Amino acid sequence: MQHTTPNPTGDIVKTISFPIIPESLFENKQLEKTKKNPNRLSVERIYQKKTQLEHILLRPDSYIGSVEPVTQQMWVYDEDQGLNCRDVSFVPGLYKIFDEILVNAADNKQRDKNMSCIKVTIDPENNLISVWNNGKGIPVVEHKVEKVFVPALIFGQLLTSSNYDDDQKKVTGGRNGYGAKLCNIFSTKFTVETACKQSKKNFKQSWYDNMGRTSDSKIKAFEGEEFTCITFQPDLAKFKMSTLDKDTVALMTRRAYDIAGATKGIRVFFNGKRLPVTGFLSYVDMYLKDKVDETGSPLTVVHELVNDRWEVCLTMSEKGFQQVSFVNSIATTKGGRHTDYVADQVVSKLIDVVKKKNKAGVAVKPFQVKNHLWLFVNCLIENPTFDSQTKENMTLQQKSFGSTCSFSDKFFKQATACGVVESIMNWVKFKAQTQLNKKCSAVKCSKIKGVPKLDDANDAGGKNSSSCTLILTEGDSAKTLAVSGLGVVGRDRYGVFPLRGKMLNVREASHKQIMENAEINNIIKILGLQYKKNYSDPDSLKSLRYGKLMIMTDQDQDGSHIKGLLINFIHHNWPSLLQHNFLEEFITPIIKVTLKKTVLSFYSIPEFNEWKDNQPNFKSWRVKYYKGLGTSTSQEAKEYFSDMQRHRIPFKYAGPEDDEAITLAFSKKKVDERKEWLTKFMMNRRQRREHNLPECVVPFSETAASLCATVTGDSTFSFSNRLCPSLSPENLCASAFRTFSFVSDESLDPNSSFSSISRRPSVTPYCRPPSFPNSSKSPMPDISPSHSFVISPDPTPSVFN
Repeated sequence: MQHTTPNPTGDIVKTISFPIIPESLFENKQLEKTKKNPNRLSVERIYQKKTQLEHILLRPDSYIGSVEPVTQQMWVYDEDQGLNCRDVSFVPGLYKIFDEILVNAADNKQRDKNMSCIKVTIDPENNLISVWNNGKGIPVVEHKVEKVFVPALIFGQLLTSSNYDDDQKKVTGGRNGYGAKLCNIFSTKFTVETACKQSKKNFKQSWYDNMGRTSDSKIKAFEGEEFTCITFQPDLAKFKMSTLDKDTVALMTRRAYDIAGATKGIRVFFNGKRLPVTGFLSYVDMYLKDKVDETGSPLTVVHELVNDRWEVCLTMSEKGFQQVSFVNSIATTKGGRHTDYVADQVVSKLIDVVKKKNKAGVAVKPFQVKNHLWLFVNCLIENPTFDSQTKENMTLQQKSFGSTCSFSDKFFKQATACGVVESIMNWVKFKAQTQLNKKCSAVKCSKIKGVPKLDDANDAGGKNSSSCTLILTEGDSAKTLAVSGLGVVGRDRYGVFPLRGKMLNVREASHKQIMENAEINNIIKILGLQYKKNYSDPDSLKSLRYGKLMIMTDQDQDGSHIKGLLINFIHHNWPSLLQHNFLEEFITPIIKVTLKKTVLSFYSIPEFNEWKDNQPNFKSWRVKYYKGLGTSTSQEAKEYFSDMQRHRIPFKYAGPEDDEAITLAFSKKKVDERKEWLTKFMMNRRQRREHNLPECVVPFSETAASLCATVTGDSTFSFSNRLCPSLSPENLCASAFRTFSFVSDESLDPNSSFSSISRRPSVTPYCRPPSFPNSSKSPMPDISPSHSFVISPDPTPSVFN
């Protein structure tokens, strides 16, 4: 801080004062030492070097797979059930070390073709596993470089193997030099015993405590059959186990069966008993025992021994693609490129067959065909590679297999006949059905959107939906006529939807055609139908938005054809609806004649001609022809709908014969029968003309109405018609509809009969085909027109139901 003070001379002097510093700041204090962090590791502890043996024990999953128990579906062998697939709890690491020893025994078959036997012994009580094989033994000689006996070298020292020469093509399972040593490392005791005929010596040595220590080798003179035997006691503690449980033993037992089936010329014994497997085919049969196809028949197996390195079996699968495969006796449970190589060949052949049979038009891809295959492959691959030491997935490219698998034509022919193609086609139908069901609404709704030109009934989809009728009209002009008529009957119970031309023949249409047909999808949506649903139960009709479907078309050939196609549409998808009088039609006059205030309506040309011939003053009448529904005026529409009883014609289902009749008209499978039917009809007509008999077609007239009223006592005429093979995919149905009508007494054949569908339940017509002298009785059903009716005038009560 600065201060100014005067001195004696009068000058002003500036002085600076400093703050007082406490003495305590100048005292010496002892510094505190920094405390060490107990969690801090030294560099030596962070960065460590392990021996390979220590690393294997520390990180076993890199070598033998997981040492934690897992539960998954596996094929196992149970004494009481045989080979079966079930949930198994096991430790993959333990399973792997056992498998390494077993595959080593099988590999010896490739070195010595005279090898003929493998013996597997598993003693769960003593935790003891033994694998013995005959054939060429391990040379009992000292390795000049390593200075140890060869058996001790390959079983007691890591990274030792006879498979390191990649220039030498081998078809064995060993490759990396770990295999049997891993079994030694994860065992509390591991013993090797082998006998070599060449050196005439027997070698035996044991390792203990995870290959941590070893006993002295015992070598003695030997004469006899060569063999190799590996006996070990797995270190169960490292696998978090206390004993060899049932699931583990069942899995190991299955591997013994695997070796018996996959290794040719080998007898396999398990716990002293020979396994009843005589080859790969008999091994495959164990998987298919009690397995049946969709019809309950045993699965058919297609087998081919392609060459000395490839053997394949094939059958159908209902659980997606399944494979059981072996590469050099190794069970490749996840498959690999060897199974893809075989499957791709089979799929390419099958898909060609499926495409020819796939009339539904559903796109079928190769992987979808593959999902129906159960493939069994046993092959020998040169120097195979795998994605891990567990060897579950073979990764070697096909060009390096060292062999090819070329199937014969006989194999492919049998493959297409073993049930796989049928299974695929059933799946195609199911997929088509599923896609069609997506077009349908499973829930009845009162309001629908997205259907242009629909005039929906007010009560459609509601509590009164069963009383509603949907009128399908032929085009927009007919819709206009129907809408005019609704002014009389109201819009609460009637809806109108126009059709665009002729409907698709759904019986022979592809799945793609149906899926893309907007008109069909709209009709299904409007009615609330669900594909393949059975509507036999009357209560099921309550799920529909409309209780009836009325067809309103022109009275010409095209109109008749449309009626037939709609009948076919309902019959093909929902035949049970026909039993509930679901279908109706609305008829309108073709010709009207007027004289002063008298108006007569005619519903067919033959009917008009009959009246005309009997009318002396015909020229006095004014005749009006109705080309189509659009010709009728709005006033006439109201007249039609005012007399609904006269114009509304319900269909009645008479029985299975009607089903046959409709199928005859529309199915491509009935081409020959349809030709025969038409041929006989034409012959009948020609012979009638030759005998100067009247045409068998006389349409409905007032005379017929009076006759019917007389017989039944009903003043309202019950129109009768048949859903019969007068409908055909082409113009056949139109011409047939307009061919038959009133049958005279003299033309009836009392021995002829056929079914009939009546338009009124109260009256079922007694319909018979025309006959003529000296003619054979036609087996084909009669044909009736859509608005011309076959009625027997026989006035006996037995004529009617």
